[in-house]
Amino acid sequence: MTRRHQWWTGLGVGVCMLVLLGVALVRLIPSDEELARRVVAKLEAALGVKVSVGAVHWRLLPSPALVIADAVTAQAQPVQIKKLTLYPELSALWQRRIKLDRAELDGAVVPQLSLSGLGRPGGGVAEARNPNGWIAAELPLQRFVFRQLTWISRRGIPVIYDGAVDFDSGWRPRSAELRRPEFAPATSLSLERLGQDDHWTVRIRLGGGTVDGEVELQTSARGRLHLAGKLKPQQVEVSSALQAFNRRPAIAGKVSGDSTLSADGVNGMELAQSFNTRTTFVMGPGKLLHFDLDKAIHTAGREHAGQTPLDSVTGKLETQNTADGMVTYFRGINAKSGALSASGDARLFNRQIEAEFAVDLVKGVVGVPLKVSGATNNVSVSVPGGAVAGAVVGTAVLPGVGTVIGARVGAALGKIFGSGPDGKSSTAPARQVP
Repeated sequence: MTRRHQWWTGLGVGVCMLVLLGVALVRLIPSDEELARRVVAKLEAALGVKVSVGAVHWRLLPSPALVIADAVTAQAQPVQIKKLTLYPELSALWQRRIKLDRAELDGAVVPQLSLSGLGRPGGGVAEARNPNGWIAAELPLQRFVFRQLTWISRRGIPVIYDGAVDFDSGWRPRSAELRRPEFAPATSLSLERLGQDDHWTVRIRLGGGTVDGEVELQTSARGRLHLAGKLKPQQVEVSSALQAFNRRPAIAGKVSGDSTLSADGVNGMELAQSFNTRTTFVMGPGKLLHFDLDKAIHTAGREHAGQTPLDSVTGKLETQNTADGMVTYFRGINAKSGALSASGDARLFNRQIEAEFAVDLVKGVVGVPLKVSGATNNVSVSVPGGAVAGAVVGTAVLPGVGTVIGARVGAALGKIFGSGPDGKSSTAPARQVP
């Protein structure tokens, strides 16, 4: 056979192989319309709500990928996906196995309130069956990358995130990164798995400081999950940390301390809803940004606009996630500011605050009860008039000890005669009388 004939024979074999490959791909890969129907059916079965998809198509270059565009859930606040690109492992396709090298999400809106309506059994959408025998691989997805993902909190506050997750089997993150793009100082969280154990190191950059530690996930014999961890905040500027998540700060200053976290549940949703943190903290010089404590005391709560410089603040902070949102507790707070000090407790939930403090002023008034309540952007402050008057009388009768006794007597009179708001008594945390 001449070299020319060999060349034509080789070319013919190559063309035949390409034709056979094309026929196989046509049989394996459905049309865009069929793909869209399958994607919608799968999403509706998994999420339990109706889903609309703008377009679904295969992209061959620069590498084979399935592109899903403009997916939206039928909810009052819909979950929206602008573009999701799936990169399958081609060798797995021939074996009818679902295995993705990576998935890339470009643009999404995820309202927190809408997540509770997803994935519920009995959602009215029939489960999509797979008649072609496709099965998921042991590791269905190796890497997930997301950009411009907008998370909308329960209170309607949007925050944009970028990040990536590399998975091990069982959907365990091998490594993960979450960051706030274009925000300074750098705000990020990273996880690294330790071996094959469900144990990860945590590194957080927040408010110009660090919050590093470890977390561990334990699984009981019945499949119940328990998450536990310890973190160590170091020199985290509070106002900057809150601004990183589009929150309005009420206090400025650098915080350090020790934190523990825990959660229990049978799945990720239950873990998130039960998430609890406890932090013992110390803050150096700082400032109350929207509250003048001295003015509130001397005007019996009628005026409190302004700021309060702080020498130091110590106490315990606890957060508890619930199905209705996060509850925040401030316990054993002690704040000092030049001529005054204050101690007490507070509870914050659903943008409503309830707090009671006892305020000591060096210049003659000790233990004045201060109550703060109402919406965080329009708080009501009350100081029983009898408390201040009693403290002044006590000072005149018996300086020193009389000041303390007088404040306590004044507070008691305030309770008896209802000097608090709306005729209700106003109380302060119990304190030891010297």
